[in-house]
Amino acid sequence: MDHAIHPYSAQPDRPDFRWPGGRRVAVYLLLHLEHTEIAPPEGTHRDPRFRGAFFSGNPDWTTYTQRDYGNRIGAWRILDLLDRLRLPASVAVNLLAAQRHPELVSACRDRGYEPVAHGISASRMVTSRMTEAEEAAEIALVRDGISGIWPGATGWLGQDHGATTVTTRLLAEAGFAYSLDWANDDEPYRHASGLLALPPPGEWDDVQTLWLRRVPVTRWPGLVAEALDRLSAEPRGGRVLGLGIHPWMLGAPHRVRYLAEALEGIVRRGDVHIATAGTLAAEASSSGPWR
Repeated sequence: MDHAIHPYSAQPDRPDFRWPGGRRVAVYLLLHLEHTEIAPPEGTHRDPRFRGAFFSGNPDWTTYTQRDYGNRIGAWRILDLLDRLRLPASVAVNLLAAQRHPELVSACRDRGYEPVAHGISASRMVTSRMTEAEEAAEIALVRDGISGIWPGATGWLGQDHGATTVTTRLLAEAGFAYSLDWANDDEPYRHASGLLALPPPGEWDDVQTLWLRRVPVTRWPGLVAEALDRLSAEPRGGRVLGLGIHPWMLGAPHRVRYLAEALEGIVRRGDVHIATAGTLAAEASSSGPWR
């Protein structure tokens, strides 16, 4: 390994692990509740893959209004779908979204959904340009701010998976139990800090797959089904598949039917364990080889 954040682990060398009910695969849904700033503060950094079509600098009205669609319209479409299918969800919520959208926070909280701390905003990443003290202060700001609005966040998802060499340690010191930032495994594992790494959506995040990689949305349900078929058929290990759902993306009227098709396929299966990310992290920590 070229770092000391966690050791290397070959899957065949690990103890066998199964999720409740003897299932090989666990599934969680990660709904994103985000606020994108029209003009982020000077000195902050945002994912360079996202830029407005008409503005190279600030204000970025194009990106703002596109993302705002998800909070105004798309999220409610998805909540209706989850209600119909009676599915639990984890919600990656950033601090500015929690402050600006009490109606969405209430709707998710009333449904028993679980918050996952997701940075300050969709336009501010954690990067190595920050000092350790600055990063620790931001993590604490997000933790305290979100817990005062929607308590119960035991996990962290860095905005656009932004992280530094000290992030996992700072998260553990801040009291977080798990993170969703490391896409290098299909199973949970422990960082050296003690923080649990739960596999993030990665290839099954709608923005990653449909928006950035331009995979046709008609293929979305098949990709999810194929992944579950393969993971369920593998003979060892307790695998995890997360679905990243952005309301501005899969909440659009021409895409939500494919989200519905994928989720209906999951519900029909009897070989997967469906739970929130926090529940999976707790189960892995209490009964798996990572305790």
